[in-house]
Amino acid sequence: MPKTQLNVRVDEATAEAARQRALQRGMSVNRYIEELVKQDAGEVGHTFVEAAADFMKQYESVFAEEFGPERKGTR
Repeated sequence: MPKTQLNVRVDEATAEAARQRALQRGMSVNRYIEELVKQDAGEVGHTFVEAAADFMKQYESVFAEEFGPERKGTR
């Protein structure tokens, strides 16, 4: 996958923290930042799934009433 360059300005303490964390993990600062963004983006998906599961649990009886008993193996 082609890479795109981003220029990001942070204070020196943040830059040093990024350098140290990347070093501790044995990766470049670029890779470390890339992984952080991927993790953050993944959390959005995880949060959505949790919210959907909570919704379904909350309204389970309404769905059962509307669509009938559970039918395994059918869609």
